Order: sequence, then C-alpha cells, then structure tokens
Amino acid sequence: MNNITKILVPTDFSAHSNRVLQSAIMIARKFAAAIEVVFVVESLDAYAGFAVPHLPLENLEKELLERAKRKMTEFITENMPRDLPHASAVLTGKVAAEIVRHAKATGCDMIMIGTQTCKGVEKTLFGSVTERVIKTAHCPVLSMNPCL
Repeated sequence: MNNITKILVPTDFSAHSNRVLQSAIMIARKFAAAIEVVFVVESLDAYAGFAVPHLPLENLEKELLERAKRKMTEFITENMPRDLPHASAVLTGKVAAEIVRHAKATGCDMIMIGTQTCKGVEKTLFGSVTERVIKTAHCPVLSMNPCL
C-alpha cells in the first residue's frame, strides 16, 4: 500500500458519521493526510415519470442540494479541526458510485466508512452502500462500526 495522503469520509451528518470522521481525523494526523468529506444526494432521475403533486422533482433535487450544502458547512464547522487540511463536497447521483468516483477523481488514497446502522437508528448511509463501496473502490476502504 502506498502512503496515505488523502482520506475520503462519506457522511450522512449523523452522530454515527461523526464518529467515523473523528476516527479518520486520528488516522489522518498519524499519516499527515488530508480529509475529504462528502455527502451524496440520491439522484431523483428514477422518479421523473411519477406525478408529484406539489413540487417538480427538478426543484426538489435543487432544494435538497442547497440544504445539504448548508448542512455540510455546519458539519465541517462543528466537527473538523481547523489545523487539519480538509475539503468537502456535496454530490448528486447513486450514493456508492459517487463516493467511489469522487475518491478517484480527487486522488484519495483511502475511504473510511461506517459498516452498519446502530440499533434503533434508521438505515441511511451504512450497510449496502458500504458493501458496494468496498467492492468497487480503486483504493483501500477502512470500515468501522460507529456504534461501538
């Protein structure tokens, strides 16, 4: 394995994602690496043929992207140390595919992602997305159970 210079950390803005991020920060400090935090808004293209009574899907997707960008700013401000090199991005598309695509496009050497949801918590980022990322990533994927 080559040196780790940039770690991609997908988030869903939950406390569990923050636990993954905090572990990634610890690893980044050990390797003097940067962190790239991403959130993916699931593309609504698959629903384009459905009738939506109040809001066209195009407007809904734009609103979701804007809200996600605001949430990302808050998440980074609250959880990322200022002295650690980092970047963030809000993407749109299929979640696992966008995580892997962005990691490769931005030169990430590792992806750190949660393995599962915790008891009593709604399933969001973790689970099958993690499995697809592990199977398709161009770089090592470090997965962790954020519930422990």
